[in-house]
Amino acid sequence: MFKNNVGGLDRTVRVIAGLILLGLFFLYPDASWRYYTLIGVVPLFTGLFGTCPLYSILGLSTCPAKKT
Repeated sequence: MFKNNVGGLDRTVRVIAGLILLGLFFLYPDASWRYYTLIGVVPLFTGLFGTCPLYSILGLSTCPAKKT
């Protein structure tokens, strides 16, 4: 469906950041800011699926160049 435009290091950083943010949601159940950490779903999914809609709109890619 979507072309992969997120490279290896970028994917790793996104997944780790997403997991950290979602972990904070569960670590601080009484914090008033905890619902802001649910934004961690976005980097988690873009890292897992390897595609970023914003990169597509801007024409960016962190994938290595394909050899022809």
